[in-house]
Amino acid sequence: MTLTAPASIGLSPVLITGGAGFIGANLADRLAQQGEHVLLLDSLARHGVERNVDWLKARHPSKISMVVADVRDPQACVDAASNVSAIFHFAAQVAVTTSLIEPREDFSVNAAGTLGLLEALRARATRTPLIFASTNKVYGDLANIPLDLKDGAYRPADELLARRGIPESQPLDFHTPYGCSKGAAEQYVLDYARSFGLPTAVMRMSCIYGPRQMGTEDQGWVAHFLLKIAAGEPITIFGDGHQVRDILFVDDAVQTYVEAWRRIGRIAGRAFNLGGGAANAVTVRDVIARAETLLNRQAAVEFQPWRAGDQRYYVSDTRQVRAALDLPAPLGWREGMARLADWIRLNKGAELSAPTAFEQVGT
Repeated sequence: MTLTAPASIGLSPVLITGGAGFIGANLADRLAQQGEHVLLLDSLARHGVERNVDWLKARHPSKISMVVADVRDPQACVDAASNVSAIFHFAAQVAVTTSLIEPREDFSVNAAGTLGLLEALRARATRTPLIFASTNKVYGDLANIPLDLKDGAYRPADELLARRGIPESQPLDFHTPYGCSKGAAEQYVLDYARSFGLPTAVMRMSCIYGPRQMGTEDQGWVAHFLLKIAAGEPITIFGDGHQVRDILFVDDAVQTYVEAWRRIGRIAGRAFNLGGGAANAVTVRDVIARAETLLNRQAAVEFQPWRAGDQRYYVSDTRQVRAALDLPAPLGWREGMARLADWIRLNKGAELSAPTAFEQVGT
């Protein structure tokens, strides 16, 4: 374990595991702007995330500290969590494809790493809040939901479901090692609220996108598409491109996590679906067409077969999380993609694309 820039020594910082990653870095920036001291724990295993750390330290030199450590290291978790005011847990193996190749590694990071962090908190005998970043993949491939392909998009045949999206009452159905490891981890997080009284909550995230996302075709696909199109490189669609997702701009995701911490007494022990909702439901082809317009460049598209566990339709029913946390309507996806395209243009020449490989840092 390596500690750098000890800005938080003697304080009670907010700990963000996977804090050098996309959402973690954006959350750290927001918290530091609000006057919080932030401690990042990250193995820096994901390509290019050091730039996020440098960016944070340049913006908030007295507010950001960094622990270079693996979330699977129990002592590192104990030390990092020893005097924190809250924990946002993003450190993870984040790719379904990687989990199919290295299921033991996937389990050790996502499930065992989360349990070790929970145990570090339980040993403190304090009520430190922990907010866990889970995934919509805990619902499986949703193949039991009848779909219609209409106007170039898969939609539920059930009109109410099509209008609202997938609710938290949808039965859990873990598919792929990734779904199993994240699902097991979130159930431990929820049970530690029941069994030990820890103030924990879970966010089952859909597709989050925005600046500082170094996307790959395995994870972070919205940014990946824009980065590839901007570079004039081909992109691959797995399936037919008519699959539907709800996409959420990162600033709105960050706001949700902040409000979850502030109102942890209201939501402890609960899991929420977090995404753009029905208003931000788009097909893969919609995203490509918008990217082509924003970047004034035509995409070179290749098609490959569907991947294991792929959902043809997933849209979050966000009514519960918005009501519990008094959240405003999220940014529209067209404007959000425009902001991401602006960030890519401003960073032209920087190495923003990450190679497809084992990724241990948060989403």
